[in-house]
Amino acid sequence: MQRQLVCAIDDLPPGSMRLVQAGQFGVGVYNIGGSLYAIANYCAHEGAPLCAGYVGGTTEFAPDSPGGVRFVRDGEIVRCPWHNWEFDITTGVNLADPRQRVRTYEVDVTDGQVYLTA
Repeated sequence: MQRQLVCAIDDLPPGSMRLVQAGQFGVGVYNIGGSLYAIANYCAHEGAPLCAGYVGGTTEFAPDSPGGVRFVRDGEIVRCPWHNWEFDITTGVNLADPRQRVRTYEVDVTDGQVYLTA
């Protein structure tokens, strides 16, 4: 594992992602509400470039809400561009099958610079 510079923290505002050349497939570094996370750019299903997928949220059961569900975790879920498998960016876990996951990596900020350890 090596620590490498990603970018200045100002260049990775909340809601954005930076794809970094690291490992065999690359790593997506995400800023979700001011917290940084990194996942492999490789879907556990069939190897799609996961970080090219749509980032959004999910729904949860809420009997007190219209329709019985509410939208939650906006910006925390990435959907694979090939087959729509959904993964939690903060943990790497697949929403439908928690036994499936993508690799996560350590991200830190030092002196205003974002670093990835991969």
